[in-house]
Amino acid sequence: MPGNLEPLDLGIQIPYHFRCPISLDLMSDPVTISTGQTYDRTSIDSWIAMGNTTCPVTRVPLSDFTLIPNHTLRRLIQEWCVANRSNGVERIPTPKQPADPISVRSLLSQASAISGTHVSVRSRAAAIRRLRGLARDSEKNRVLIAGHNAREILVRILFADVDAGRETSSSELVSESLALLIILHITETECETISSDSGRVGFMTRLLFDSSIEIRVNAAALIEMVLTGSKSMDLKLIISGSDSIFEGVLELLKNPISSRRALKIGIKALFALCLVKQTRHLAISAGAPGILIDRLAVDFDRCDTERGLATVELLCRLPEGCAAFGEHALTVPLMVKTILRVSDRATEYAAGALLALCTAEERCRDEAAAAGLVTQLLLLVQSDCTERAKRKAQMLLKLLRDSWPDDSLANSDDFGRSEVAPF
Repeated sequence: MPGNLEPLDLGIQIPYHFRCPISLDLMSDPVTISTGQTYDRTSIDSWIAMGNTTCPVTRVPLSDFTLIPNHTLRRLIQEWCVANRSNGVERIPTPKQPADPISVRSLLSQASAISGTHVSVRSRAAAIRRLRGLARDSEKNRVLIAGHNAREILVRILFADVDAGRETSSSELVSESLALLIILHITETECETISSDSGRVGFMTRLLFDSSIEIRVNAAALIEMVLTGSKSMDLKLIISGSDSIFEGVLELLKNPISSRRALKIGIKALFALCLVKQTRHLAISAGAPGILIDRLAVDFDRCDTERGLATVELLCRLPEGCAAFGEHALTVPLMVKTILRVSDRATEYAAGALLALCTAEERCRDEAAAAGLVTQLLLLVQSDCTERAKRKAQMLLKLLRDSWPDDSLANSDDFGRSEVAPF
């Protein structure tokens, strides 16, 4: 029921014909099937998805699987909810109707028409915008749209001017096709089709510097998809081998007014780029270390913090990466503070970054010891954290032995009696 209220709690009885015969709950989107029986859309969808081909109530075989909205019953249910509002019943919202194949085909046909003939650029963009609205409504709509070859059509529209060797003629068409494409996600074949074409890669990179923040964010999302979807390392290198692509992605993270979505997509794209070890030096020269530490200090949620720390550890595998992170005053204290604070993954990545930093510079070892790292590591090796994190902690303890403060736990009698054996 709306508001998760049980019928008995309300002290009222839900009319029998308002209940779904499958779930026995108040229907929010009643639909009628070929046998004339009415069910809640979610329940009958699940029934059919499980492979059932009969009506749940009558057991009569379904002549087809068309679901017809029962608007009259839905309005009656809404009126009943309003009449019982004083009893805690919330009015069910008017449901959005699912996309139908005929409309999807028509919209895709309009979107893929050649501009300047019988269809204008504006009407093509409007068709894609309508498809994007449908795709946002439900996963079922997204499957239906993708099943009509939408991704291939959208890739063709997005890169049409590049493929033809001309300047981009419509930013509106680019914006709409790009936005829908990242909602539908692209297949491995489509990823490789894009990444194997230097012209298309260059176009995606230029979109990172577009005047529209939405286009910049969506371009970064597409780049991340193409990188993770391409299995060939040679194709990944084509994408990540540009200074500009790192600069564009880092700008999303550096911008002080970036939205949560921009930050999330920015860190995902940066992490995907840094997984290509041959081009990590480009991230460092583009200023990734300083930007990452500044953002990790204040802005990321748990998942983004994990990605950010994983990226820090990847970049610390290069000497220039360690040097760049070591120059930032917050790097070592932030890594120490992260241990056992965010998640097991975050702890592991922070310990890995500290291991690289402390191996590279004695100054970092002194900073880490002064920030209380020894105590954190002793707690870590006795925790339920990952085995990799514990191994890194033990290596760090060995490395820090000469930097332990005289009054640290490691130099106390308690440590001598501890079960921890870091050496």
